Amino acid sequence: MPEEGKVLIHDGEITLQPGQPMTGVRFDAWMSAGLPVVRYAIEYEAMRVEGNDFFGTVTFPVNDSHVSLVVGGWGGTLVGISSIDEMDASENNTHGNAFFENNRWHKVRIEVRDDELRAWINDKLFVNTSTKGHRLGLRSGDIEKCIPFGFASYATQSRIRGVLIRRL
Repeated sequence: MPEEGKVLIHDGEITLQPGQPMTGVRFDAWMSAGLPVVRYAIEYEAMRVEGNDFFGTVTFPVNDSHVSLVVGGWGGTLVGISSIDEMDASENNTHGNAFFENNRWHKVRIEVRDDELRAWINDKLFVNTSTKGHRLGLRSGDIEKCIPFGFASYATQSRIRGVLIRRL
C-alpha cells in the first residue's frame, strides 16, 4: 500500500501505525488453513489510539466474495459493510454511526450466515442484512490488499487483539 505505516505484532496484539493514507495487514493462509467462507463468526477487539478515521476495519470472505466491516470510517463514526451492490458502507442499508473514544477497546463480533451478515460492536447490533440476491465485493483500492482476511486503518494508529474465528 502506498506509504503504509508499520505493522507491529507483539504479545498477540497487532499495532497498525498511521499510513498515508492506509495501513493493512493480512492473513494469506485462510483457505490453506481450512477456514470457512460461510457459517462462521469473527470476534476481536480494536482500539483507535490516535487519529479520527477508520480503525480495526476487517476484510473477510463471504462465500466466493469478500467484504469489509468498516469501523469508525468517514471521519470517525461510520459503521457498515463495504460493499453491497457496489455501494459503500456510507451508501447501503448497513450504515450506522457510533462514537469511538480513542484509547478504549471496542469489542467486535461478525456472523457470516448462509444468506445474511450480522455485526455487533460493544454488544450493540449494527449490521443485520440479507445477502441473498445482492452482489458483495470490496470498495476498489488499497483495501483489496487485505484479501482474504485482514485488518486496516486509515491515517490512524490502531491496535487489534483477541482475534477468534469459529464455525457456527
